[in-house]
Amino acid sequence: QQSNLTSYGATALAIITLEAFAGMWINAFLACVLCIAWVKKKSLNSSEKILLLLGCSRFCYLCFSWIYSFLSKIYPCYLYVHHILQLLQGAYSFFNCSNFWISACLCVFYCIKIANFRNRFFIYLKVNIDRIVPWLLLGSEIFSLVIGTLVYNIIDKAVCKNLNFTCQGRFWKATIKIEEHFYPIHFLTGFVYTTSFMAVIFSAVFLLFSLWRHKLKMQTNSMNSLSVDAHIRAMKSILSFFIMYSINFMSLIVTLIYSTKHQNHVMFLVYLIQYAFPGVHSLILIFSNPKLEKTLLRILSCMKCKVCMR
Repeated sequence: QQSNLTSYGATALAIITLEAFAGMWINAFLACVLCIAWVKKKSLNSSEKILLLLGCSRFCYLCFSWIYSFLSKIYPCYLYVHHILQLLQGAYSFFNCSNFWISACLCVFYCIKIANFRNRFFIYLKVNIDRIVPWLLLGSEIFSLVIGTLVYNIIDKAVCKNLNFTCQGRFWKATIKIEEHFYPIHFLTGFVYTTSFMAVIFSAVFLLFSLWRHKLKMQTNSMNSLSVDAHIRAMKSILSFFIMYSINFMSLIVTLIYSTKHQNHVMFLVYLIQYAFPGVHSLILIFSNPKLEKTLLRILSCMKCKVCMR
């Protein structure tokens, strides 16, 4: 049974599809280039490991979130096939949590690697950061898996409790709403968003303070203007990432508030931000890395030449 899709819903789905596929292409490019470099060099440095896992998690996050949006708009009855809703929401929660925590790990890594403080603990982290990063990534994935499993179990219990089993084929009929059973999921996702956002806030503040202090020292000592400009560019990139992360965090909090109120216009704006963030931020990361930027520009130029030849 196909849903009666309105023109507004079709337009929203088309825009979301465009954002999702653009983001998937960008993150697939990021992951593929780093995988090729891994095969050639037989190793990756710490930042490349974080970027590789971030690209993979964002690609999968966009893929599962788009599938859920597509089914909920075009074929909503398919969501009530046994375990489809549970699997989609569990996978979405896993990759969404992974995306948030790996982004936070990237910000913490840059803070420890670039910032200069004389604290003993900070110096210890700076010396051992390359050994800490794999454990940070492993811990992030384990924590994300726990969250995804909990979400799967919560939705499975809610569906089994609120859906009767007089099936039409393999489909179930909903007897009552199940939104009230999803509040534990909102608590879990709110906890993930808040803790990762706090890690980003502290890392960004410490790093900005360190760069600002170092910039003042260089200006006082009449250092090379290129070095000062490099630090200013680094501060701008960190500040832009912090602003983007803050906007995305606020949109996710709005999602938790309005998800059961069915205010389509508000949720559409929120979804636009959520689908845009993984692609836009990954694109910024690509252009901040000379090797990735060079590869991307070379691919785009080759594609342009092939189009012109046709």
